[in-house]
Formats: sequence, C-alpha cells, structure tokens
Amino acid sequence: MSFHDARTLTDYARTAVDVRIRMADSHSGILGLNYLGELFANLLPAERGLGSQDPAARADTVVDAVARASKAAWAGGESFVLAPAMTAIVAAAGEALDLTGDLLTADIAPCDGGVLFLPEPIYHRRRNGIAFAIGAITWTTMNTPAGDRCWLICSYSPVHDPDDPTAVAVCRDLDRHPALRAELGPYLLNNVATLPIAAPVPAPPDTPPIDDADLDWSSTPDGRYVIADDGNRTNVLAAILYAFWRIQAQPITVTPRTPADRPARRRAARASITHETRVVMLRRSSPAVDPGDGEAKWHYRVRFFVRGHWRRLTDSDGQPYRTWVQGHIKGPDGAPLLHGEKVAVLAR
Repeated sequence: MSFHDARTLTDYARTAVDVRIRMADSHSGILGLNYLGELFANLLPAERGLGSQDPAARADTVVDAVARASKAAWAGGESFVLAPAMTAIVAAAGEALDLTGDLLTADIAPCDGGVLFLPEPIYHRRRNGIAFAIGAITWTTMNTPAGDRCWLICSYSPVHDPDDPTAVAVCRDLDRHPALRAELGPYLLNNVATLPIAAPVPAPPDTPPIDDADLDWSSTPDGRYVIADDGNRTNVLAAILYAFWRIQAQPITVTPRTPADRPARRRAARASITHETRVVMLRRSSPAVDPGDGEAKWHYRVRFFVRGHWRRLTDSDGQPYRTWVQGHIKGPDGAPLLHGEKVAVLAR
C-alpha cells in the first residue's frame, strides 16, 4: 500500500483512501498507542511537556492528545497529494522560512484538519545527524492546556518506500511480526510540532551544541530533498506544512478534486473515511505550441488514452475516404498516464 506505483489521479485517490483507512485504525489499537508512548517518552524534553510534571503522566497526556487528533485528521480531514514535481518547490520554500514573531490566522490553512501525502518524501535531518523521511503530514486545530488555539502537526515516515534504506530495514524487521506490521499501518509517526493561531510564533528554544562524537549520521536516497535542522529557525515540520499551505493557494498551482473509484468509495463509506482527494500540481505556464514561422509543434508532457475514431483522408486522385484508427495511448514514453479528468502535469 504505497504511492510508489501510482501514476494516475485515480491511483492517487484510491491509495489515499486505503492508507487513511489503515492509519485511522492504527491509532485505535493497543500496539499503536504503545508505539506512541515509546516515541514520546524519548522525544519530548521534560521542560516542554504538557500537563503534569510527572514524566509518565506527561507522556500519557501527549500520547492521548496526539492519538485523538491524528485519528480525527486521518478519518475526517481533507486529503491532499503533492505531485512529485512540486516537492522540491515546497521543500525549498520551507527550508528558507522563518516564522518567528509572525501572527498566523486560522484561514491560512486550507481546512481545519487534513492530510498531506508526499509520494516523493522530504527528508529531515536532525541535529544529531539522523535523517527520517516525511511521507505524510497531518494537521488539526486544538486547544492547549493554557486555553490557547494552535495547530497540532504530525509527520509520518512511509514503511513501504523501496528507495529508502531505513524503510527497507523497518519492513524487514516487521516481516518477522506480521500482527505488529498490520496494526501499525503503512506510515509511522516520527515527529510532532505546533503552530499558534492568532498569537506570535515563538522563537526556537536554545539547544546545546552536539559533539561530533555523538553524531549518528544516516544516509538518504539519492535525489531526495534533505533539510537539516540548524535549531535557529522555525521547526522544520511546521515550516514545510506552512509553505505548502501558502503555495497551494497561489495561481501557479492547480488542485483538481479527484474522487476515488467506486470500490474505494465503498470502502471509505464503510470506514467513515473522507474519500475525495486533491492532487496539487503546477499549472501549465507555457503554451503547448512553440512560436515560430514553421509548422506548429506539439509537446505532450503526459500520456493519455485516445479513443478509436474515423480519420478523413484524401487519396492521390483527390477522392476522400475514411480509415479507422484503433484506440491507443499517446504521449512520450515514461510520462505520467492520465485517466479521467484532463489536467496539466509538469514532470521533471
């Protein structure tokens, strides 16, 4: 269950539905909650915990809040799929972003809760050298213990990415425990962040320098975008999501609504999952015909189905006749194959 083999808008929508069903279930299982407990016991520093000062109670509070918010996003939030050609644009914008002191309003986000899928993950390298893939991001609005409003943002690593050595190792370990693999779902939560609503974004906390001897440098797949956390700007996860929010609302993008096919819609209805997906792509910015004095030259950037049709021709004697053209697929080899709604795709 992965976006790795998805090529059409229908493939994206179908995969998004199936992933969301599995992820919503995983946040209700005992193993999923235990995984979150182990994660946050080591991830959250004591001075930034929520609720009680007792470490165990503090971790339980965070686990409960994250589990409830994440399940709400996976089950009822809107789905967005970032086209691979958009990944580097969003990553570069997020890497250059510093929101410290900015006042963010609730209407900046396209919806109160949603899921962003990145078929081509962005990698976040922590200050200790460890890098992990961001293959999905969820966001929901929530109230803090102090009564303030904020977005709770969670990032997830894909388990089934054949190009990621870390994911391959995780799959190899999970294969020894089929029940554990089935209950954890196709994505594993790896980080959380918050962004305040209607309040200035706080400056990043002071972090002590890390000795080179403590670095645990991990490799990333070739060609993937990697953002290193320098600790001097906005949280990397929050910056990536905020950059997506702003870019998807610009005229340079097109976000067609893509309902899943009938079997996927039925599975979504049984699981009470929102099935409509928006695929965020670059809008075509140049004409399809090259200017010049010669004959117009068409450059297709996608493959598409051509129905069987009659073609009208004229023979050498000037007599018109018709010939039948069989249905076929037109476009350059290796280009994305469109199915259904016509869209413009910019491929690298």
